[in-house]
Amino acid sequence: MLTIGQLASYAGVTIRAVRHYHQVGLLPEPERDRSGYRSYDADAVVRLIRIRTLADAGVPLARVQELLAADPATFSVAIDEIDRRLRAEIRELQEHRRRIAQLGSGDSLAVPDEVADYLDRVRSIGAPDVLLEGERDAWILIAARYPDQIPAFMADKRAQLEDERNVRFYQLIGELVRDDGADHERLVHEMADLLVELFEEAAAAGQLAQQDEFMDDSAFIRLLDSMANEHPPVRRLRELLAERGWAGWTRIERLET
Repeated sequence: MLTIGQLASYAGVTIRAVRHYHQVGLLPEPERDRSGYRSYDADAVVRLIRIRTLADAGVPLARVQELLAADPATFSVAIDEIDRRLRAEIRELQEHRRRIAQLGSGDSLAVPDEVADYLDRVRSIGAPDVLLEGERDAWILIAARYPDQIPAFMADKRAQLEDERNVRFYQLIGELVRDDGADHERLVHEMADLLVELFEEAAAAGQLAQQDEFMDDSAFIRLLDSMANEHPPVRRLRELLAERGWAGWTRIERLET
């Protein structure tokens, strides 16, 4: 007859595990002998090994008792079901690993893959980190509010990057960030001129009239605008745009004259 320590050693588990299996009812707890000790026989070792084997294979302890008592056909069906669950968990963990690997610098945190790719393209044309951080945060909000619109938004943004004027706009922001103040006003004026030219073309093509089809929540638009207005250059740029007959930031409108 075996002590609890010998039982644990022969079955390849810890004494703590044996006591836990007693508590959850998987392993019958023998009566104490006259000396106050519990002793285990060969059947206990075999049962404990079977418990350990099932647990090591990923079978939940709540189902081990069922499988120990199952006939071969029931056992096979249950094992197939557990295997499907484990494969689903593995796929979920692999997806978590894929997303973690994509986080990189943090630009892809909480944004769809399409947005992360777009931010990478904006970085590649020389946009400063402060702009990328602001764009990333704005897209986090947009992706949460309009998840189904992200593919269309990104297609439009990628097309915009094919226009050298938009590329120049991002480059001007970079120059503005690095500016010591001497050329600040000149840079903001050049940015305003570029935007007005782009707005005029978009209005002529009927694109501005379609803005509400993609983003129809006025409170949300004000929220995005408030994020942009935190930056003094944006506030100055909007003043210049208003002087040229344009209002808005997230949603562009021609001012009535």
